[in-house]
Amino acid sequence: MKLLITGGAGFIGSAVVRLAIMRGHSVVNLDALTYAANLENLASVESSPLYAFEHADIRDRARLDEIFSHHQPDTVMHLAAESHVDRSIDGPGDFISTNVIGTYNLLEASRTYWIKRDRFEAFRFQHISTDEVFGSLGSTGQFTEETAYDPRSPYSASKASSDHLVRAWHETYGLPTLISNCSNNYGPYHFPEKLVPVVILNALHGLPIPVYGRGENVRDWLYVEDHADALLLVLTRGKLGRSYAIGGESERRNIDLVRTICAILDRKRPDAAPHSDLIQFVSDRPGHDARYAINPSRIRQELGWRPKVSVEEGIERTVQWYLDNEAWWRPLVDREGGLGLRLGRTA
Repeated sequence: MKLLITGGAGFIGSAVVRLAIMRGHSVVNLDALTYAANLENLASVESSPLYAFEHADIRDRARLDEIFSHHQPDTVMHLAAESHVDRSIDGPGDFISTNVIGTYNLLEASRTYWIKRDRFEAFRFQHISTDEVFGSLGSTGQFTEETAYDPRSPYSASKASSDHLVRAWHETYGLPTLISNCSNNYGPYHFPEKLVPVVILNALHGLPIPVYGRGENVRDWLYVEDHADALLLVLTRGKLGRSYAIGGESERRNIDLVRTICAILDRKRPDAAPHSDLIQFVSDRPGHDARYAINPSRIRQELGWRPKVSVEEGIERTVQWYLDNEAWWRPLVDREGGLGLRLGRTA
């Protein structure tokens, strides 16, 4: 297939691009190259004849039409999004314009292209979303594809809006769509603003490791390469008009995950041990969801998918990757003005 992947220079998007090319698909990477995008994520495939890059913004409808006309993709995998809850608290406008208006533009460009190609039977529009659209769980229960939407942050509200648009374009216009909602991703090439890379890099620099509240918030952790594998499976075998919840089956409290990372660094960098002494509890973010957990029964039963990498193995791999790849993360840290920047304070 020829895949048009939006946000392919981002964390999850680049994992999908690398895996798709490894499996023989042609990829057109459409990315606006905002702050969290990095073409270095794709150094291993940039010279491949199966890879093409288009510097474009999904908010630019005319440019989208040009790209569809020029590349004639078989399918769209839509990963481009503003995705950091803390940043959405401080500045929600970009999240609305990219995640809502941008998704609308991409849907309309896809629909126009699909109709011009006489409703090309093999065409797919795959929308990649988050479990945060479902809100917050208590100490029990899991999200499923049938869970009612209950977004609690500007970020999750913007992603919920885009999910609804995709469903509406399928029901109203017959556009062949697929939706997936994933749990927290982690792994190599993760931009240094999310929990896992922040813990690793702050610890390596002897800086305080910030943990919101008392670290009791629970997340289901999904290794990014497992997620990429699941997305390509949903694309090729998923039922049109259906959504799939993709989880790592690895719930952990934030504080427990942080301590696991510190313990790994104690082994790998013993001169600075114990790294857990750097943990610093900080004021919680506004509206911080207590717990996320995904029941992945549908994707397991219908498509035979389960995560291959346990959180213990995945965190070990991730820590080692950051230790081995300072040349990748150092320019990003310097560009952002250093480590330890706190966002998401607005109440």
